Amino acid sequence: MEIRSPQFKANVREALGNEHLQEALGKVRTGFTGKRAIARAGLPEFDELRDQARDIKNHTFSHLDLYYDMYEERVRDAGGHVHWAGDASDAREIIAEICQRHDARSVTKGKSMIAEEVALNGHLEELGMEVVETDLGEYIIQIRNEPPSHIIAPAVHLTKAQVEQSFRELHTDLPPERNLDEAASLVNEARHVLRQKYIDADIGITGANFLVAETGTSIIVTNEGNGDLTQTLPKVHIVLTSLEKMVPTLEDVSTILRVLARSATGQEYSSYTTFSTGPRRPQDPDGPEEYHVVILDNGRSGMLGTEFQDMLRCIRCGACMNHCPVYHTVGGHSYGWVYPGPMGSVLTPTLVGVDKAGHLPNASTFCGRCEAVCPMRIPLPKMMRHWREREFERHLSPRTVRWALRAWAWVARRPALYHLTASCAARVLRIAALGRGRIKQLPLAGNWTDHRDLPAPRGQTFQEMWRAGGDE
Repeated sequence: MEIRSPQFKANVREALGNEHLQEALGKVRTGFTGKRAIARAGLPEFDELRDQARDIKNHTFSHLDLYYDMYEERVRDAGGHVHWAGDASDAREIIAEICQRHDARSVTKGKSMIAEEVALNGHLEELGMEVVETDLGEYIIQIRNEPPSHIIAPAVHLTKAQVEQSFRELHTDLPPERNLDEAASLVNEARHVLRQKYIDADIGITGANFLVAETGTSIIVTNEGNGDLTQTLPKVHIVLTSLEKMVPTLEDVSTILRVLARSATGQEYSSYTTFSTGPRRPQDPDGPEEYHVVILDNGRSGMLGTEFQDMLRCIRCGACMNHCPVYHTVGGHSYGWVYPGPMGSVLTPTLVGVDKAGHLPNASTFCGRCEAVCPMRIPLPKMMRHWREREFERHLSPRTVRWALRAWAWVARRPALYHLTASCAARVLRIAALGRGRIKQLPLAGNWTDHRDLPAPRGQTFQEMWRAGGDE
């Protein structure tokens, strides 16, 4: 996937002018947030489970080598194969080699953000394979040649009318007079088209929400069942996942699952939670003949032991972006790469470099809603501040920003000057407001006042009120 994060500001301007996108984003603002609130209220021990989930992941990272040794041994005992991919190129080549060895012509895929990260689809298509996304949202954006805009709802940026238009343009073998007015009719049409693709597939590729060390199991969490068909019908099942998905035991993963669906979609559990351990055994009625797990690093091991390690706890629920006012306004494509929203504002600079993604940690109100709703208690605002510090230290932030910060720091270290400056500024801004309580235009603040009014101070500064209050 092309990295368009450096064009963040241009992406935002385009998103703000897109009427269809602004209409579609209303589903995020009203749907996901309300359902999560209801699900969270119905589980009194929710915050205690969040603490346990955080501790499970932190413990795992402290002993990651031991758990991966155990996991690899269990996978081999079950008849499977584990492959280690240092970067995106390694992952593509490992999967391509497996596909070519089986003379694969058709590949079905479950939803996988890691596959997006390594640009897997295009690589396999260049080798002559048909790659079919089977998750409904991923199927829709695939036929539209678009990247996902959300990590659990990849087509959330589209309206029903846009989906209907795409189906009519592609599914030309179906009757043109068919009724696609209802969402159910769109789902049924996709199911009809995809059914034969499952049957014809030579290779099935899925992601993994979790890997379990004690059993060698991979787990996917879905609401459509497409993942089950993708991994059981083809002769070969390939799991593409990343380093941080490990948990020690089935009991541990059960704890995390209790906060995952509630945080993501407001469900107690997703419709399908599928455990896969190795290829088909002699007594099994179905399943793949071969089972491969490709584990991607791609910079994640470098996060261990740093101020960004907490980001590895992310379970890809999407709660942070579902509650983020910036994401609600600009959508996922504005972030310019695979991972949008607050989690993307931390993870993307880690994986592609702060020089390419420095805009993202700056695109935050720091309201703290992302951290407040995160089921794994990831301190996202703190890590975004760390990236801002890195950007400043490397002189990647605009020169005017660096000068302004240095000027503010110089004044802030001189209390008398700071108080005088703040008092004068408050009075000048009150005058500039002309009694309206807001300022429509202000020199040097055009980036703010071009889009919204600047609230004007209405009284004394805090320090002035503190001195006037005495001991009260």
